[in-house]
Amino acid sequence: MGVMYTRYPELFGAIVCQVPLLDMRRYHQLLAGASWMAEYGDPDDPTQWAYISEYSPYHNLPDGPGEPGDLPALLVTTSTRDDRVHPGHARKFVAALQDRGIEVGYYENIEGGHGGAADNKQAAFKSALAYEFLWRELGSASDNT
Repeated sequence: MGVMYTRYPELFGAIVCQVPLLDMRRYHQLLAGASWMAEYGDPDDPTQWAYISEYSPYHNLPDGPGEPGDLPALLVTTSTRDDRVHPGHARKFVAALQDRGIEVGYYENIEGGHGGAADNKQAAFKSALAYEFLWRELGSASDNT
């Protein structure tokens, strides 16, 4: 969803980006990332990085807020205990957006691993958070027409 947000924002009214892999320059240095190099490529190889950098969400962030409607509303969620995708991806992405003056929702569960929830109660809360965000951003617009 990070790629959709940075490359195709005009296609979405809102995006929920959960436990995301966003910094493709450093992904292979964090947690299980090195095991994905056959799939995503080696960012330390200049030829491969030239390709990877074209879609790396962190490296393709917008310069600033822009005009209203240029960027979809965004909710990013992660888990402190994700042992596959380091929560630093989400934290760094959200901080960079906020530094640019771009509003973004953020939720980090302190449990849960890569699924973002340790039990059904947490999973239900996370789902409700996403649905409430989408309803607020997308559902209310249809109520006004």
